[in-house]
Amino acid sequence: MALLLIAAMVLSVRTRKLTLMGSVAAVIIGGLVFLAAGMKGVLMLMIFFLLGVAATAHKKEFKAKLGDQGMQAGGRTAGQVLANGGVAGLMAVMALLYNSHSAVFLLMMAASLAAALSDTLSSELGTIYGKRFYNILGFKKDENGLDGVISLEGTLIGVLGAFIVGLIYAGISKTSLLITIAGILGNLMDSLLGAVLERKGYIGNNLVNFLNTLFAALAGMIFYMIL
Repeated sequence: MALLLIAAMVLSVRTRKLTLMGSVAAVIIGGLVFLAAGMKGVLMLMIFFLLGVAATAHKKEFKAKLGDQGMQAGGRTAGQVLANGGVAGLMAVMALLYNSHSAVFLLMMAASLAAALSDTLSSELGTIYGKRFYNILGFKKDENGLDGVISLEGTLIGVLGAFIVGLIYAGISKTSLLITIAGILGNLMDSLLGAVLERKGYIGNNLVNFLNTLFAALAGMIFYMIL
């Protein structure tokens, strides 16, 4: 497994999908997730990375006209990797430290990744395939590509992203449904934070991404405790 992660790191740097420090951060998170959740955890990370890269690269010229910088020329930085995967790594550590409660921490980990993929797909593909765009605050029509702006099409794509992670983690089950719902809630929280704080310059995109994955993880924990 260590060799696989190192090979993935080298390939990501050579193809300029990740910066050197970004790839180091990804390997550390991947190693922690593997130790806590095995290959199922690594598969969730790989699906997030591959679909996220594909969605970001899709019609990037069109998105550039909207002012969306997308993936940086040298690839995703360590900050971006931690923003999307840091909560998953933290939940993996908690699962390893508190093995008797590993079930809830692993579900929280999956929920955070569901939110990360849901947000990435809805934002990257929603700007392209959305028909009507609304500010999540009040649902008044707004400009495509701005923080806090959503579309029906982008939201549905985000639902699919969350469902994919839930499916990998738990198959067709109540648990996968909980993960999907938590991921969707995290995605919506991302839009709320974008409209309220990011658009006004109070916080940056990396913090928004970290908070939305954390919110999804906490939602997953609440669902686990209730059900």
